Amino acid sequence: MSAASAISPITSATDILELKNVSKRFHIGKREVRALEAVSFVMQPGAVTGLIGPDGAGKTTLMRLVAGLLCPDGGEIRVLGIDAAKDPQSIQSSIGYMPQRFGLYEDLTVQENLDLYADLQGVLPGDRLKRYEDLMRMTNLGAFRGRLAGRLSGGMKQKLGLACALVRGPRLILLDEPTVGVDPVSRRELWAIVYRLVENQGVSVLLSTAYLDEAQRCRDVVLMSEGRILHQGPPSQFTQPLTGRTFQMHVPGITKRSLMRELGGRPEVVDAVIIGDDVRVVLSRAPEAQKQVTAAFSGAVLVAVPPRFEDSFVDTLRVGKGEPPPTPSAKPAAVLPAAPVAIVKTIVPPPKAAGAVIEVKNLTKQFGAFYAVHDISFSVAPGKIFGLLGANGAGKSTTFRMLCGLLPISGGMLRVAGHDLRTARAAARGRVGYMSQKFSLYGNLSVMENLRFFASAYGLMGRNRSRRIDEVLGEFGLSAVADMNSGGLPLGFKQRLALAAALMHKPDILFLDEPTSGVDPLARREFWHRINALVDAGVTIMVTTHFMEEAEYCDELAIMAAGRILSMGTPAQIRHSAATPANTNPTMEDAFINLIESAQRKAA
Repeated sequence: MSAASAISPITSATDILELKNVSKRFHIGKREVRALEAVSFVMQPGAVTGLIGPDGAGKTTLMRLVAGLLCPDGGEIRVLGIDAAKDPQSIQSSIGYMPQRFGLYEDLTVQENLDLYADLQGVLPGDRLKRYEDLMRMTNLGAFRGRLAGRLSGGMKQKLGLACALVRGPRLILLDEPTVGVDPVSRRELWAIVYRLVENQGVSVLLSTAYLDEAQRCRDVVLMSEGRILHQGPPSQFTQPLTGRTFQMHVPGITKRSLMRELGGRPEVVDAVIIGDDVRVVLSRAPEAQKQVTAAFSGAVLVAVPPRFEDSFVDTLRVGKGEPPPTPSAKPAAVLPAAPVAIVKTIVPPPKAAGAVIEVKNLTKQFGAFYAVHDISFSVAPGKIFGLLGANGAGKSTTFRMLCGLLPISGGMLRVAGHDLRTARAAARGRVGYMSQKFSLYGNLSVMENLRFFASAYGLMGRNRSRRIDEVLGEFGLSAVADMNSGGLPLGFKQRLALAAALMHKPDILFLDEPTSGVDPLARREFWHRINALVDAGVTIMVTTHFMEEAEYCDELAIMAAGRILSMGTPAQIRHSAATPANTNPTMEDAFINLIESAQRKAA
């Protein structure tokens, strides 16, 4: 169904959700932001409808309007037959709504959160016990009812947030990016719950997501950009026009990262990303595109593959706006020190690699009797990308904080940039940049004020500080938003600002803790082009991520669970280790899930 199609009148088949010409604007200082502009669509009942779009497209604003938390400036919204502008309280008591970050009260227990939401949704005391038991069985949280929500893992918080949204048993559930920041195992568990609700109880679900493989699972998808709907329809309507334009490409003698970078600058290439051992390429509609890209690389092998939903997303938003694929900075050395890149053999745990800039040996971190990190060892060579993967609560962020000198170690040895972190934490911190999970920005300060603060914190003063701020404003495209408060920026701009702050002092080593969590595919591509440019300039990168395809950008990976390393090696080694007769060519996500579930079975 096209966005331009006529809106049907409300009937029993379309009384779940209907928007007609809805507009919403906000004023931020002297700036007017048009969050939604003439948005119209009807949601299918008894199905999952995906809401997708780049950062700042208006998805969360639309969700909040539907939930009766905001009033539209124009147009009409009807939810379950109720006019949202006239009776928002009836809507709030009739639907389930799970906002970003799950909407939990972290200083309350699991049970206390359920009780609070039951009170808010008007569930009678006599109806609660059976409902609670059903929800605990559905989410496997029954053993944790007395635990504070703030002490749950990310996946458990996700399931508790969903349980709270379901206390009343609503016909319509709004899920605003429910899988952001959680591992693939937890994502799969949430989708299993959602499917059961739809198939067994006829619930309708409106779900926004930054994971476009999830959009492909929806019956219907609404694509938004800049406050408008670009298209609505089943996933096949998005992918079918790309038939014959998507390929896996391999060129002998060229690394995946180098090939991706070269392809990103070519006019006939819409998109180029690393997938497995090759580079996935989306070509333009030009009739000679395939011939041109093959002729440009000696020995190039192109194999046609079916289009994915993400290919369509990138093609629609890039080609539709006439934007070329992002390319790395032409002058990385102007921003970063051009350190030599060492060529080293594959790291084999736990011995130290020659010339390693990060050395970890028998590292342990205890909080009382609890081991957050238990006896792990690895090393990272200069100018390489090392990925640390794991389920929520595996100990990745704790390891990062110790490596950055922000958390003392309980046992073992840590050396970063030649400094022992037991005795020289301050010296080591001067050589590293750290971009944390939640970006660590000061939301009530402007972009410029944040940059000044971080520059001063890293010891830059006077002209050096001013010159460096001017450099990063231009390099990261932040000049136009320099006077805006960082808390009001779209997620992609927050990501840029956080990375700029981490690079303010031109560090040799950069730690990235889930840096692309929640940002859209275009912002993720831009981010990784920047990271690859840093690696080309000699910077060493250590990264955690829940996007398994991003793990393919790494030279080496370690996968953790319950504070221990389960497996270590190159991406190809880890993928191939998960091969079975039934799945001879597993993806990184297949390998990750296999390792985590095997560890869980052994621990049971």
